[in-house]
Amino acid sequence: MDANAVKAILFDLDNTLIETHRAGRYAIQKTQELLKTSLALDDDTITNICDKFKQKLLHENFDPTAGRSIDEVRVGHWEDSIKESVDSCSTSSLAHQCYYLWKNTRLELLNLSPEISSLLKQLRRKYKLLLLTNGNAQTQREKVDAASCEGFFDSIVLAGDYAEQKPFPSIFRLCFDLLQVEPQDCIMVGDSLDTDIQGGWSAHVRATVWINSAGDAVPVGSVTPDFTLSTVLDLEDVLAQLK
Repeated sequence: MDANAVKAILFDLDNTLIETHRAGRYAIQKTQELLKTSLALDDDTITNICDKFKQKLLHENFDPTAGRSIDEVRVGHWEDSIKESVDSCSTSSLAHQCYYLWKNTRLELLNLSPEISSLLKQLRRKYKLLLLTNGNAQTQREKVDAASCEGFFDSIVLAGDYAEQKPFPSIFRLCFDLLQVEPQDCIMVGDSLDTDIQGGWSAHVRATVWINSAGDAVPVGSVTPDFTLSTVLDLEDVLAQLK
């Protein structure tokens, strides 16, 4: 192999290989139906409860040493969201139902499409592949299992198991060591400018590839990706340019 050739590809998971946003929207719709049936509330109040949950999820700061599991914390998000929107409502049992309906519905929809599965199989014939995903380790492990990712990668790194996640260079160094490659042997592929692209740039990978399905402009002051694609399915076009 050419000494300058790409030897390894690091992939993000959420909204790069699996459609987490889409699955999340559908899971919220199913939970709205449960809330409406259980509480007989108007649509605006139901939407407000779900919006509150999504905000709590977005700003979640999970501490694994605090004695509560991620599931317990997220049941609490639903319980607080209901209490903040509905007076004099017994919420514990309903919050539990909401969380597990939301969680299980989302997981059921998380899969590698046939097209992406085929791409990964083809790429693995030529390159080492590693999956690097941020977030709570239990949550991400459940997504990896739901999408049956194990057989497609040489290594899977759940950054939540480590002291630092993307974009910190330490988690990338771990990935390079696992694959026994140098930074310049690798490209980083992901949908987040702040974690995937910034992280790849800081770790000095050969190239960064931004999966920008929404067609957004790169914000002023943000790191600039080396390549931008609307779908990961076009990745081989980038690899052809890097030979």
